[in-house]
Amino acid sequence: MAKTKQIKIKRSPGDQFVQILIYLFVGVFALITMLPFVYIVAGSFATERELTERAFFLFPRTISMNAYQYIFKTGDAIKGLRNSAFVTIVGVMINMTLSATLAYPLSRPYFRGRKFFTNMVIITMLFTGGMVPAYMLVANVLHLKNTFWALWLPGAINPFNMIIIKNYFQGLPVELEEAARIDGCNDAQTFIKIILPLSKPVLASVALFYAVTHWNSYFNAMMYISDSSKEVIQIVLRRIIFLTSSVANDSGFDWGSFGMPPQKAVKMATTVVATIPILLIYPFVQKYFTQGVMVGSVKG
Repeated sequence: MAKTKQIKIKRSPGDQFVQILIYLFVGVFALITMLPFVYIVAGSFATERELTERAFFLFPRTISMNAYQYIFKTGDAIKGLRNSAFVTIVGVMINMTLSATLAYPLSRPYFRGRKFFTNMVIITMLFTGGMVPAYMLVANVLHLKNTFWALWLPGAINPFNMIIIKNYFQGLPVELEEAARIDGCNDAQTFIKIILPLSKPVLASVALFYAVTHWNSYFNAMMYISDSSKEVIQIVLRRIIFLTSSVANDSGFDWGSFGMPPQKAVKMATTVVATIPILLIYPFVQKYFTQGVMVGSVKG
């Protein structure tokens, strides 16, 4: 086979100057975006004196682990992280299974009642029953209070995310489905063997959306979970922040040479603890993220 020659376009000095300006703007904007988080990480390792004397810094003069020792000394933070990880993993599996299986038939033009059911989904984006009816349904009718199902079932399908998947499915070539039918595949086999493997970008992107939602879930956990053994990390960290002063003074914990951790450092440390785990997921789906969201949101 003959090798295709790559044509190099020679840029004019004006184009090169504009490109440099674009890179410079993007770099400065990225730096400005990162500075607050870097300050929070640095402040979580700082001492009370340094946080009081210095309004802003990126590197602490003296590194103190007292704030993290205070957060993890009771074991509640570890338990909260474990519960949040379990809720996130199982919740994403439920979300993706139900969202994808609903999006596939709604994306097929031959499905009878497709427009009606799609409109029913869209209506849920505009109108809700309200907080009190939702609580009565989950707690009194379904009896899901103090169970993880109360965190999974009410948001099992996000209409916006489902529509993104549906639009992506609609953009796939119809010829692939016709070829699968000729080979003897039914709808389930076509969905599992053809549609899903070709939809990795949008599935990875939507899975990240669901994971962030479950990890940051606070309001539902506050309403439906009162059992301390099932508390998620957001509830644990909220309690730690509110009880920093009183518990730190009365805990009898040996804070070492740096003294008791300041309230500000504890707040920064809780932010880091709640943010870092979900940030670690993003590099694995980064290559799918832009492609999946853009294609799924434009077509259809």
